[in-house]
Amino acid sequence: MEARVLTPPLCICVCPYQREKMMVALPLPTIIPTIHPNGLDASFLAQSGRRIHTPILIISYETFRLHATALHKGKVGLVLCDEGHRLKNSENQTYQALVQLNCTRRVLLSGTPIQNDLLEYFSLIHFVNQGLLGTAAEFRRRFETPILRGRDADATEEEQKEGEEKLQELLLIVNRCIIRRTQALLTKYLPVKIEQVVCCNLTASQRSVYTDFVSRMAREVAERLKTADEGGIRGISGLSGSSLASITLLKKLCNHPDLVYDKMRTNTEGFLNALSHFPADYKGSLESNATPFRPDLSGKFQVLDYLLALIRTSTSDKVVLISNYTQTLDLFERLCQMRGYIYVRLDGTMTIKKRAKIVDLFNDPKSEYFIFMLSSKAGGCGLNLIGANRLVMFDPDWNPANDEQAMARIWRDGQKKQCYIYRLISTGTIEEKMLQRQAHKKALSSCVVDQQEEVERHFSLGDLRELFMYHTETVSDTHDRFKCRRCVNLVQIKPPPPDSDCNCDLSLWNHCYSKKLLNDVVLKSAWDTGCISFVFWHYSHEEQHTTV
Repeated sequence: MEARVLTPPLCICVCPYQREKMMVALPLPTIIPTIHPNGLDASFLAQSGRRIHTPILIISYETFRLHATALHKGKVGLVLCDEGHRLKNSENQTYQALVQLNCTRRVLLSGTPIQNDLLEYFSLIHFVNQGLLGTAAEFRRRFETPILRGRDADATEEEQKEGEEKLQELLLIVNRCIIRRTQALLTKYLPVKIEQVVCCNLTASQRSVYTDFVSRMAREVAERLKTADEGGIRGISGLSGSSLASITLLKKLCNHPDLVYDKMRTNTEGFLNALSHFPADYKGSLESNATPFRPDLSGKFQVLDYLLALIRTSTSDKVVLISNYTQTLDLFERLCQMRGYIYVRLDGTMTIKKRAKIVDLFNDPKSEYFIFMLSSKAGGCGLNLIGANRLVMFDPDWNPANDEQAMARIWRDGQKKQCYIYRLISTGTIEEKMLQRQAHKKALSSCVVDQQEEVERHFSLGDLRELFMYHTETVSDTHDRFKCRRCVNLVQIKPPPPDSDCNCDLSLWNHCYSKKLLNDVVLKSAWDTGCISFVFWHYSHEEQHTTV
């Protein structure tokens, strides 16, 4: 008697465009080739019954959205979404297209499943288990409001207690449908990764402009404090527009004065006579290609310039440069052109097809490309850039998950070389406050993480005043706040705990007041620029030596 073969129900694998080609190479004869936006295979759509020849469909998010109407007509046994955090917004078209599938089971895969506010986290849970947390309105009333109120800097003891209780209640529910695997699993298969937070001094010109600007903002916040009797969230509301704009300007100034040159040239509020702090012939290089770029006007750019020169001349390594601002990528380009480095650039203006091509080109060991420039918002998720083993995160994001996603581009499956991550932070500035905020949020239950546009939501007026302070005498404001007992008289006398790694809090990393304790030879040489004030560093795991 002939055995009866039952074909499993249709499975749809939704993934970033760049990953389609890799998944097609898997040894599964039932996988259909990559489907592009020019149309779906009619024979595939016509399949039905138990003997489906190609029961697995691999498709990108973008292509799925284009052909959702056709795919909604059939029944699906499983939808598997890679980089599932792309479904954090239940209102967007991709989410709506996927949620309307006639589907029995839904699975999301994500390296950073909890990266945004609670309502976005609700969207992910609701996608895989509709109704588990009620409606969005019910979730907001039952969980989001009390948890956020308890996390606010001015929360009462009672509000903190209620918030913690609601958080634990939420975790108890969602843990029923979450399987968590940490990066510890990767250490068996990947080379050692060394993460380094490099505190860079502002240049004299940057320091003068920064000091003048924060002095004005400090006065504005002080005036607001006098009139905000209620304090807390309501007391901060009147500052929302101006303070967020000021935060952006300070972050750009930390990167390079060229990014705020137009504000200085027009004597915009806060930048009155700011150009007097620069050489008389100074002009912003973004104003004209004929204007030479000056890395010496930025502490972080001086360090970057030195790092790239050392890597280029003393290693065969490639480098990924990441920034939150496309204007900073413009300056990266000017630096590369000035130094003769061959590079590629990816930002939000590039088509999906072209992205895949330049990634393949860069990862080719035979290619001459030395640098891959990346806008964190455009390519922070899903890209595999294992052709490089050094990555520079030039500026921080309020959301630690965004930075972690971006920094994971090189330390992933297929990487064979030891990896080095450089996170450049301007000493004593708002960037250190952002770093501290990241550390604080990671130390809490990771279900509440700020988005950049909602930064102030969790800051009291006192916290906001701290944002607009410049600590000129410190080598690291972040380390100062630890009240570190492992360091005495500017020397680390006790190493990090043996069970710690780069996933731990910065207080458990190596603390370097000088280059003596650094492990990375390149960074040790770059210390001689005089622009580095302090370094935190740690590794992913200890190198495992196997005996043959």
